[in-house]
Amino acid sequence: MDKVVNKIAALPPGEPYHSLEFFPPKTSMGFQNLQARLERMARALRPLFVNVTWGAGGSTATKSLQLAEICQRQLGLTTVLHLTCTNTSQTVLDETLETAKEIGIRNILALRGDPPRSDDYHNTPCDGTSNGAGKEFGYVIDLVRYIREKYGDYFCIGVAAYPEGHVEGASPEKQDPLFDLSFLVEKVKAGADFIMTQLFYDADKYIWFEKLLREEPSGVLSELPVVPGLMPIQSYSMLKRITKLSGASLPAYILRRLDDVKGDDEAVKRVGIDIVSEVIEKIKAANLSGPRGFHFYTLNLEKAVSFIVERTNLIPPLHESVLEEIEGPDMNGAALRRDRRTSSVTSDPHNREGALGREATWDDYPNGRFGDARSPAFGEIDGYGPSLHLSQAQAIKLWSYPVTKQDVSDIFVQHIKGELEAIPWSEQGLSVESKVIADHLAKLNQKGFWTVASQPAINGVNSTDETFGWGPKGGFVFQKAFVEFFCSTEDWEVLKARLERVEDVSYYAANKAGDYVASVPPGGSAMHAVTWGVFPGKEIITPTIIEEVSFKAWKEEAFSIWKEWARVYPPTSASSKLLMETAETYYLVNIIHHGYMDPEFLWKLLET
Repeated sequence: MDKVVNKIAALPPGEPYHSLEFFPPKTSMGFQNLQARLERMARALRPLFVNVTWGAGGSTATKSLQLAEICQRQLGLTTVLHLTCTNTSQTVLDETLETAKEIGIRNILALRGDPPRSDDYHNTPCDGTSNGAGKEFGYVIDLVRYIREKYGDYFCIGVAAYPEGHVEGASPEKQDPLFDLSFLVEKVKAGADFIMTQLFYDADKYIWFEKLLREEPSGVLSELPVVPGLMPIQSYSMLKRITKLSGASLPAYILRRLDDVKGDDEAVKRVGIDIVSEVIEKIKAANLSGPRGFHFYTLNLEKAVSFIVERTNLIPPLHESVLEEIEGPDMNGAALRRDRRTSSVTSDPHNREGALGREATWDDYPNGRFGDARSPAFGEIDGYGPSLHLSQAQAIKLWSYPVTKQDVSDIFVQHIKGELEAIPWSEQGLSVESKVIADHLAKLNQKGFWTVASQPAINGVNSTDETFGWGPKGGFVFQKAFVEFFCSTEDWEVLKARLERVEDVSYYAANKAGDYVASVPPGGSAMHAVTWGVFPGKEIITPTIIEEVSFKAWKEEAFSIWKEWARVYPPTSASSKLLMETAETYYLVNIIHHGYMDPEFLWKLLET
């Protein structure tokens, strides 16, 4: 399969293109369903290439390679495999590059990954050996040079760029594309072949940025392919979080349009399709030099991106020569003949099937790990695995140097009270609805139950309620109270004995070693809908689900974040030892109270 830069160069003059990005799902069911989704999207949308993400520190190495092989070999898609260098061993990188060659992958997107941690860790051989063997990859330029030195021009290498500046650029207070420019030039000189940008929603800032690259004095960026990255808007809360993490700004006129519909997820998606489509059309109208392509961070979701690429005429025509090559006795001729058409404008995504047909789904109300574990989009919203998303300096500024269990409790309590903007398990402050139970959460954290997720009980609140409402107007929403926290083994044993005497409570608990216990009611299942809504003309919708498979998948990540936090400090320090010991000895516990008409029951049970 050809290199990305060759495919771009071979496009007919003026023909736009698009590419799609996917991450390996966290559950086997999600993986199976993603494969079916990929087949639909490959057939109907015909991307020029696809990207497969790589988890922090190589955490998804096996699954990423498995997904890349499906894309490359089974679906015949030109595949770009992400590789992150920081905190990833040379052994893993070498094995990955060799496997990529065996699969037939010719394209690598070289990324830094997690921010570098302490000097003590950097002085440790990255392949885990004790004899000093192994190469350090502290920055992307190191990885680009290494691939070029070892593989020559076999791989086509892409690197990232930031239209509004890197979040860790010129200073903690300011992102500055001009400050980043020299680093991008050096990455290209080291051997990069194309550039893919961080997501953005301000078309004017992107247009200015690409002109900046083309006019850079050295000239090395003047004709290099630059692919702008866009993320379809799936929900209001997801958009706010992802823009905070990425440093992407939201123009006031865009934010106003979304604020008007933020309580209605369907309306947010509909407006989001309009917004991203308008960004694309504005960039196309700017007549920037070179072939015009767009990269979509799909988050494994299909409907929104399909309507965007169809509306903006990014689906290439299926030429007769291509049709003859792929049409065969095992293919659905009717489906292929339907796809011969060029793109058609889809003015109302809720009243038309779009390019993907009736099989495509909206993945209603994507809600991270509390969504349906069967969904290909289940899990963390960025698709890159567990990470602090902070540099060492930022982490220490937030959390200082905890050396006792009380220090950890104080950090969690400060976050609950709004005195800390983040904890390792949450990059944001408490949600509006969680503030309703903030006093209860503070009490739990003070006693050493360190909470990472929760919600209050509500009974039949109007769907337009400013705090709890969601979905279309005229509906009513309900919630069961639940809370998830870390606690010591001793505290868990005491609590477990109490929970077993309560009829309308369910729980899941597990430690890092793999000890697991859950309460399953007689004749029941280990799946619980904890948020649901009833709306005119619709079946009951259950956007928030807690189930065994999702808890087990999340458990692995939840404990790995303790390790990520520990890496902030020197490995022999009291802080590192405390956090690593906690990861090894504590339990992760999730408790659900089914009696949603009694909003205080769960908190009284846990506080006494």
